Parts: sequence; structure tokens; C-alpha cells
Amino acid sequence: MPLLALYTSPQTGVIQDGDKFSQASLLRLYHRFRALDRNKKGYLSRMDLQQIGALAVNPLGDRIIDSFFPDGSQRLDFSGFVRVLAHFRPIDDDTGVRDPKQPEPLNSRMNKLRFAFQLYDLDQDGKISRHEMLQVLRLMVGVQVTEEQLESITDRTVQEADEDGDGAVSFLEFTKSLEKMDIEQKMSIRILK
Repeated sequence: MPLLALYTSPQTGVIQDGDKFSQASLLRLYHRFRALDRNKKGYLSRMDLQQIGALAVNPLGDRIIDSFFPDGSQRLDFSGFVRVLAHFRPIDDDTGVRDPKQPEPLNSRMNKLRFAFQLYDLDQDGKISRHEMLQVLRLMVGVQVTEEQLESITDRTVQEADEDGDGAVSFLEFTKSLEKMDIEQKMSIRILK
């Protein structure tokens, strides 16, 4: 069965141009998927993903794993695996004009920012509250910073990004605060190109 058929499913439809992986990359991803599926179930569970060393040591590892299981699902098929990893595909250098009627590629700057935003928006209400920011920063810095310093960093971060003064950071405010950051580079895994 061609890998393109494995990546196309009734839930996801046809692969969009910007979401495409090369056949070689799809093959590598498929082998990785099968290696993670130690019990040969045909799908991955949270426990399978927790075996990935880089996620096990990443302070946001649990949040990243959650992104593979939207809507509380317990099973991750190959197309879902590829769909999440498509966010980390480097953005193509060609500057061709994209058809505005087509969905934005998963690896676009905006979709990379949406993915990053969801890691902070713990209650999924569309805003990053001070409490959510504090929780994520606490995960990221661990015991390297005192609680007082962490609260000060949190307050300053929210205050600088919060343009409308509601005490939280909306997605629009989040994108504005990161407009100078090379998110395309920071959220790319070159080996998947």
C-alpha cells in the first residue's frame, strides 16, 4: 500500500500541498510509527509516545503528547501522527502564490503559532491566563528560579503581551508578542523534510 494512502483517511481527506512530506520522509515516519507501536496494535497510545526520550525529558512533554490526542481520543493512527508532525515541517522556500480557497498548510507560521498557543492555553478557553502562564513557566524552569522570581517573570510577560488589559493573553496578542521571533525555524524538524 502506498504511504500516501496511509496518510489519507476519511477524517483528514487529501493531503494539502503545504502539508506534504516527501515519500522518503513518510517512509521514515511510518517506520518510526511502527517502532513506537511496540505491541503491533496499529495505533499509538499515550504510553507509546511517553517512551520517546526527547518527550520524556521535555518539560512540556505531556502537553505535546496531549496535542496528538485531540478531543480526548485514546488512539493515534498514522495519519494523525503525521498530521501533528506536519506542524514541525520546515516551511518551503518557494514563494509561490497559495490558493486562498485552500486551507493554510499545517506548517505555516500561523499554524505553528496556534500549536504553540495551545501548549499554554491549558483550559482551552482561547486565552492564556496568568495562572496558565505561571504553570507552564514553572514546568519549563523547574527549581532553577525561586517562586517569587517566577511570579515576577509571569506578571511581566503577561503585562507586556496583554494589550487589551484583561489580564490574559489572547491568540492575537500572543502572535504580536512573537512577531520578531523566528518561529518557523524554532518549530522545525529538518530531518522530516
